[in-house]
Amino acid sequence: MMNNRIQLGSKEILEKDFKTAMRGYNQEEVDEFLDIVIQDYEAFGQEIDRLKQEIAKLKKSSESQGRTRSSNPMPQQVNYDVLKRLSNLEKAVFGSKYANADS
Repeated sequence: MMNNRIQLGSKEILEKDFKTAMRGYNQEEVDEFLDIVIQDYEAFGQEIDRLKQEIAKLKKSSESQGRTRSSNPMPQQVNYDVLKRLSNLEKAVFGSKYANADS
């Protein structure tokens, strides 16, 4: 079984025997209906497997894109306050010679 909520699989449906009664259902109609139910179960199982594969593929793609983004960070915004302080520090360290070169 795929998970705990599913109580019947195609094998259980196929192998189910019903008791016959005097005024019961037509056994051929029941068998034909159960054949359709089995086909649907198998189709649903295939669709679930396909969707699980697609989910796994998308997760893998998403993870690889995440790694690509982290290895190529976005350009950082220029912090003008830090640049101004650095400029003032350079002027203080190098004196007026540096200040004149800046003008």
